[in-house]
Amino acid sequence: MPELHIAVGQFATECNDFGGLPTDLDTYARHELFYGADMLQEPTGAVAGALDALRASGVEVVPLMSAASCAGGPLTAECYAHIRDEMLARLEDAGRVDGVLLALHGAATAAGVGDPEGDILGAVRARVGPRTPVVATLDLHAHVAADMVRHADALLGFETYPHRDARSTGERAARLLLGAASGASHPTVAMVKSPMVTSAIHASTDGDDPFARVMHAAKAMESREGVLSTSVFLVHPALDQPGMGSGGLVVTDGDTEAAAALAGEITAHYWSLRGELEPTLHSPEQAVSEGLDIAGGPVILVEAADCCGGGASGDSVASLRALLQAGAGCASLVPVVDPSVAEACHRAGVGGSVSARVGHRLDPQWGEPISVTGRVERLTDGRFEYAGERAGMAGDMGPSAVLRVGAIDVLVTTHPTYDWLDEQFLSVGLDPSAAKFIVAKNPMNYRQAYGAIAKETFFLDTPGPTPPTFREWPYTRQTQPWYPRDEDMEYRATLLR
Repeated sequence: MPELHIAVGQFATECNDFGGLPTDLDTYARHELFYGADMLQEPTGAVAGALDALRASGVEVVPLMSAASCAGGPLTAECYAHIRDEMLARLEDAGRVDGVLLALHGAATAAGVGDPEGDILGAVRARVGPRTPVVATLDLHAHVAADMVRHADALLGFETYPHRDARSTGERAARLLLGAASGASHPTVAMVKSPMVTSAIHASTDGDDPFARVMHAAKAMESREGVLSTSVFLVHPALDQPGMGSGGLVVTDGDTEAAAALAGEITAHYWSLRGELEPTLHSPEQAVSEGLDIAGGPVILVEAADCCGGGASGDSVASLRALLQAGAGCASLVPVVDPSVAEACHRAGVGGSVSARVGHRLDPQWGEPISVTGRVERLTDGRFEYAGERAGMAGDMGPSAVLRVGAIDVLVTTHPTYDWLDEQFLSVGLDPSAAKFIVAKNPMNYRQAYGAIAKETFFLDTPGPTPPTFREWPYTRQTQPWYPRDEDMEYRATLLR
């Protein structure tokens, strides 16, 4: 068999249509922005897994570019045009390729473009023609739109949430692509989605969460003859795009009808469990009051509405306000993104006093700043490394400080970063196990960070662009009925293939 040439690229960003900071090239430069051969030096995630599998098979890898970042607002028009143009120009320069593998997120948006991933896949398909296989990996929070399905031979979603399998998903995608490029298989894909638009609080793939049950049933289908891959998608609900919904996607070996039927089974199962995905909520004041009555700690206050990993700016002080109003004179940890206060702390120096208005400066539509006075305990450049399954990946909070306000240690950062475990707190010398209250701004990863030590967890009902329920969310493009707003709606589903 002649040597295969496989092009590999990455465009991985989750966007929020309701808040957060615009995503520009500086955002990517702080995270991952590599061109051509540079993307092969220290790859991470799905790209790393894909390269492992491709190299093991002896193919010639054609690197395009890698652009990945923390979640944020929609890409600027200039940023998206640059990424798209660079990706396609390098593919054009490569000449003949025998396959294309793209590591995508699936929930990006850009100024004037509601489905950038589908747009890129369509442009790639136009370049390589109908016979060259194109395979993409997706986050399981992708908004799988018609153009993604239309222009890809296969789409493979992550299997775990919290996401521990980006690398292995890249490996799976590469193996599937190699089978198609060699003619050993003929992948065909179908997606069935129902308008379920729910948060991620009860969507772990571990334990007995409802999403876990759907995922396990879907993955069991891969043992059936002719089934190449199954995926389940819980759509990122902070988008505002037409046709949003969650459901199953199946890739079969040349049998479109079987793919559609199995995807339909997955989605019907998902729909039957939809009610279990809605969380019970507390106001910050209620949660702090009840938490103070609990012996010991930590008590986790999950402020999901300000999740940087979902595109929020991280600048909410709703939980901090409640702790201060309650006069909670106990050790507490609160993160907030506020560049001006971080700068003031660096000017004051360690041991200095800072009086400032903090919070709601980056995305002020969600609340008002509060006045605090505190002592600067620590200063850092904000750089840290992730741990666990993300070990080796770098994080950059920008100039950061620990500002102690009474008994509360406020981690003030310049840039929002993704919360995986407790790396941000540890990087500035804070010990979560010694805290009474910890504010966690992620609807899922608080489990792996604090699950083993938490005395209690409260889900907070606070303003923000990544709320814990989307029951009353002001969508403008999602015109069809959706659950949970239309709680009594009958089951309806859409087939994409």
